[in-house]
Amino acid sequence: MDKLIGDFSVGLFFWQLVLFVGLVLLLKKFAWKPILDSVNEREDGIKNALASAEDAKKEMQNLNASNEQLLKDARAERDALMKDAREIKDKMISDAKEEAKEVTSKLIENAQASIEQEKQAALAELKKQVAELSIGIAETVIKKELTSKEDQLKLVEGILKEVTLK
Repeated sequence: MDKLIGDFSVGLFFWQLVLFVGLVLLLKKFAWKPILDSVNEREDGIKNALASAEDAKKEMQNLNASNEQLLKDARAERDALMKDAREIKDKMISDAKEEAKEVTSKLIENAQASIEQEKQAALAELKKQVAELSIGIAETVIKKELTSKEDQLKLVEGILKEVTLK
C-alpha cells in the first residue's frame, strides 16, 4: 500500500476523475435513463401481471361460486321434477286402481243380474213344466175314473216314474 501512496500522481488522478465524471454523465444521459426506464417498465409490467392474475383469481372464484349455485339450482329443480313425476305416477296408479274397481264391480253386478235373470227364467220354466205335469196327471186321473183311492195312488206313482223333467 505504501507503493500506491508513493506513486500517486495528482494529474493522473485529476484526469481519471474527469473521465470518471464524464463517463458517469454520459451514462446518466444516454444509458442510465433507458436502463431505469426499462427496469421501471418491467416493474410496472410485473405489477400489472400480478394485478391481472389477482383479478383472474377473483373472477375464477366468482365463476366457481356461480357454477356451484347453478349446480345447486339444477339439483333442486331435478328433485322437484322427480317429486312431481312420482306424484303423477302415484295418482295414475291410484286412478287406474279405482277405475279397475269400478269396472270390476260393474261386471260383477252385471253377472249377478244375468244370473238372477237366468234363475228366474229357469224357475218360470220349472213352474210351467210342473203345471203341465200336474194338468197331465189330473187329466189322466179323470179319464180313468178310478173308484178306489189305492188305484189312484198307484196310477200317480206310475206316472211319476215315467215322467222325467226336460
